[in-house]
Amino acid sequence: MSTPSRRRTGLAVLVLAYLAFISLGLPDGLLGVGWPSISAELTVPTEAVGLLLTSGTVGYLVSSVVAGFSIARVGVGWLLAGSTALASLALAGYAGAPELPIMIGCALLLGLGSGAIDAGLNAYAAGAFGPRQMNWLHACFGLGVAIGPLVMTTVLGVGLGWRWGYGIVAAAQAGLALAFVLTVRTWERRRPVDVDVDDPAREPAAPAGPVRIGATLALPAVWFGVLTFAVYVAIEVAAGLWAFLLLTEDRGVSATVAGLCVSLYWGSLFLGRVVQGFVAERLGTRTVLLGSMYAMALGSALVAVPGPGWLAVSGLAVVGFGAAAVFPLLTLTTAERVGQQHADRTIGLQIGASGLGGAIIPGALGVLIGRTSVEVLGPALLLLSLAMIGLYWASSRRAGRHPVPAG
Repeated sequence: MSTPSRRRTGLAVLVLAYLAFISLGLPDGLLGVGWPSISAELTVPTEAVGLLLTSGTVGYLVSSVVAGFSIARVGVGWLLAGSTALASLALAGYAGAPELPIMIGCALLLGLGSGAIDAGLNAYAAGAFGPRQMNWLHACFGLGVAIGPLVMTTVLGVGLGWRWGYGIVAAAQAGLALAFVLTVRTWERRRPVDVDVDDPAREPAAPAGPVRIGATLALPAVWFGVLTFAVYVAIEVAAGLWAFLLLTEDRGVSATVAGLCVSLYWGSLFLGRVVQGFVAERLGTRTVLLGSMYAMALGSALVAVPGPGWLAVSGLAVVGFGAAAVFPLLTLTTAERVGQQHADRTIGLQIGASGLGGAIIPGALGVLIGRTSVEVLGPALLLLSLAMIGLYWASSRRAGRHPVPAG
């Protein structure tokens, strides 16, 4: 039975989760707009931004995996509070950094904080939220990426300088960390967030018993799921990264229109998460998840077919809209594939794999494009989409086939 007190608590947790995911996207948007000013002030070449990105990626990969294996000991509330405080400290370091090496160190700290926030929130949400909230949670990340450039553009436009942009976001992160500290006891494991009487009832899962790490790593479903995430994020990133080149060099689209079309791709990803949050609750999580994966394959096929620019643009929009629900719903159903005892650890591995797949595979595709032509983008996206579907089916078929040895 829902009580007014519990509903208020659930709403507070949900709002904090949304704000945390917005905060995850903010730094990405800040860097893109602020880097020309940063590189000029610190007198470093444009390509030095790669050092920041690499450092941040290393921190993100390490912390997301470690967080998945330590949530049960630390607790979600303290993990989020500490990680958000670390991210705030890193952003403040950006704002005051006198030279590039210090910024690189801050990028590592920011990656450590962001990876733990991502893994911790996804692990919590997979047991506490429904399909609607899960989709909207990931839509908030896109909202944060969109807000970041606005913040930096505004501070540069009024003459405050790029350091103010990072300082403002650092202060916001500090406030969010304080909110996590004040609400740390409300982040109970696997407690359903009852904020809407129309939401389907979600029963708390049984608390996980002591399970050996080796038992988790021995499950084939864990590794099929990890690979599914890596391939999915590779498709999402590669489509957005190389679409402009495809449209301008191979499909005869002007640079201005192509830029708008890339924005349409990312916009369809955001819109899809908002819309499919409702759809998943009506049609069922598994139905929407499979339909979304098939839509990604269909959109990739449209991109692969030689033809006018509008055909490729339509394909990209279908890929973006279809991709919208895949990451949140894959996360939501992790426990169904590997068992609740292994869910937190698996989600940490999946988050880490998503960062790795999003960095390595699109880069490798760029090398392939450089040695052949950008025409390979469509067929590559199609092959990756089919591989993702196959890996998902493999992870689902393996679910529940292995006993859970306690230790």
